[in-house]
Amino acid sequence: MSILEINIVPVGTGSASYSSLVQDAVNLLNKRGQKYTVTPTSTVIEGNTPELMKVAEEIHNIPFQDGAMRVVTNIMIDERRDKPDNMEKRVNEVCQ
Repeated sequence: MSILEINIVPVGTGSASYSSLVQDAVNLLNKRGQKYTVTPTSTVIEGNTPELMKVAEEIHNIPFQDGAMRVVTNIMIDERRDKPDNMEKRVNEVCQ
């Protein structure tokens, strides 16, 4: 199981706000049935690595579909192969 953290920054859209793009990404994740958590600065998604790479590309393209001419996307992938892992387990380990 992998955990991917992604944030997108559309450049040159004429607006400082891009919450509607985050909502579009959330709609995409819901449609795909992905497990995710939205944080104030990024979205964390759980799944297998090939599936996460596909959804990251789709999220990256959302601002272009809305007219952005440039998008900066930051992605971090954390994949464990030594034992089962998920988002809740990680949070629970440090918040007990």
